[in-house]
Amino acid sequence: MRETFHIEVTGPEGLIQRTSVRVAGLEAARERALRLFRRARVPQRAGPAAEAVQILDGAGREVFRWSVWDEGGLRA
Repeated sequence: MRETFHIEVTGPEGLIQRTSVRVAGLEAARERALRLFRRARVPQRAGPAAEAVQILDGAGREVFRWSVWDEGGLRA
């Protein structure tokens, strides 16, 4: 069964991008969120740098969060 999740990429001044996705589960949403976060962190991107990504479930509860300060970091 597919679920709806909302992915929000935030920067130093707030929301940069919000995307809604319908996927099979949280793991698929997590992969999509991390891909969006990596893309938002590339040096060629115009606009503010992304600092964090979060996933909200259909009820608006945060179910996943990743930031540039998390251990292990993500490479663009």
